[in-house]
Amino acid sequence: MNSIQDIFNQKENDLLSIFFTAGFPKLDDTTKIIDELSKSGVDFIEVGLPYSDPLADGPTIQHSSDVALKNGMNLDVVFQQLESIKNSNKTPLVLMGYLNQIIKYGEDKFCQKVKDCGIDTIIIPDLPMVEFENHYQQLFDSYGIINVFLITPHTSEERIRKIDSLTKAFIYVVASASITGAKGEVSEEQITYFKRIQAMDIQSKLIVGFGISDNKTFTTACEYMNGAIIGSAFIKELDKKGIGGIVNFISTIKTC
Repeated sequence: MNSIQDIFNQKENDLLSIFFTAGFPKLDDTTKIIDELSKSGVDFIEVGLPYSDPLADGPTIQHSSDVALKNGMNLDVVFQQLESIKNSNKTPLVLMGYLNQIIKYGEDKFCQKVKDCGIDTIIIPDLPMVEFENHYQQLFDSYGIINVFLITPHTSEERIRKIDSLTKAFIYVVASASITGAKGEVSEEQITYFKRIQAMDIQSKLIVGFGISDNKTFTTACEYMNGAIIGSAFIKELDKKGIGGIVNFISTIKTC
């Protein structure tokens, strides 16, 4: 069974995932951050592969990618780091990157490295569904890798149902039609969107991302979905307080 599927079997609601960029704030911080997040009790961790043109990311995550790349982070380094903790880390990891990274690195080589790291779930925001169905679905299946699709407030019902039929882990529900970044409270418009998705009786698990930043937005999102991902707010906290502040930050999300 896929590691994320297994998590959902253990806990169906109020799942908390944290996103961070590998190699930020320092090159060797990747495994240390994962260790602290595991100690803090997050349900799964989304590791961002730094990229020079991250189309879905706002200023905070773009900055973290810039810093990571300047630190010397690349796919070979991040795979080496992640493989080094494969046997000790107990919290499922999800990789997030972009299609060009896979193509440039080599599709089979990329998939083999992901598998070698003990990771079985990836998010590629710019992977077209037609390309997935015509090529990548078979490729990923051959390596035991599951792809996560994203939906937005503008995604049609027909496409959402198609994504639902292809989903094996969860659907990433983008909370607003914008780039990543904290945006204050969850708006009434967003709640209407969440309710619309909820009313569709989707078979897949639903995890909200983009704009989830604190206990209030996390709790609100979990009223309608199975859980939420916090990214930009965590990276800001990491930049401000360092690795030592991780456990406290997570505690404010879960219990405040």
